[in-house]
Amino acid sequence: MRVAIFPTCLGDAMFPRAPIATVRLLERLGVEVAFPSAQTCCGQMHLNTGYADDGLDLAATLVDAFAGYDHVVGPSGSCVGSVRHQSADIARRRGRAAFADDLDDLAGRTHELSEFLVDVLDVVDVGAFFPHRVTYHATCHSVRMLGVGDRPTRLLDAVRGLRREPLAASDECCGFGGTFALKNADVSSAMGSDKARHVVNTGAEVLVAGDASCLLHVGGILSRQQAGIRIMHLAEVLASTEDEPALVATP
Repeated sequence: MRVAIFPTCLGDAMFPRAPIATVRLLERLGVEVAFPSAQTCCGQMHLNTGYADDGLDLAATLVDAFAGYDHVVGPSGSCVGSVRHQSADIARRRGRAAFADDLDDLAGRTHELSEFLVDVLDVVDVGAFFPHRVTYHATCHSVRMLGVGDRPTRLLDAVRGLRREPLAASDECCGFGGTFALKNADVSSAMGSDKARHVVNTGAEVLVAGDASCLLHVGGILSRQQAGIRIMHLAEVLASTEDEPALVATP
């Protein structure tokens, strides 16, 4: 089984802990992971803001970079969602039918991390150890676009030592939404503040999610509030063991 990691540009530039933990976790589970260096941005930002041809040109780099791999795994519901549900549809509407077929092929091999663990590797208990109280935020793209359902929480509940605190309105948007946070800053901040309030009310030590963008958005608010709550990607928690504990960021 040939597996490639799709760290995403945000993960690569601003939250490298997530893709590093993803590789560490998969290798512990016996999966050999490759990093095709030709990959770039998936084009989601461009596709979402009306620059369809530019976005599709970026998507083309992924088609080439991931050719020949059985599975492509990304620690991001947002970027995986774009690869799976945006690119091919937009390519067809732009009259690029042959390219859309290539994008469909890539989409069928691309998985969000929790999907790959549960559906492809058929594992829920990944051998993790994380003795902390956590709460989980279900990010919009993972819930609404990918339909990951309870896969992330099933994985968390199998972690030894972990106590998961329920989060009120856990599937409500945190307000980041990519360029939404730039174009509608006041609304985005208000939504993020609501999410942060719910997180604080859980009494958890750590906020966990499957998208670094959401974690950075809500984590920034929690930090400014001096709430004392750390942010961690799902991959970081699942990669943690007694022998190799997670590198937990300070609040």
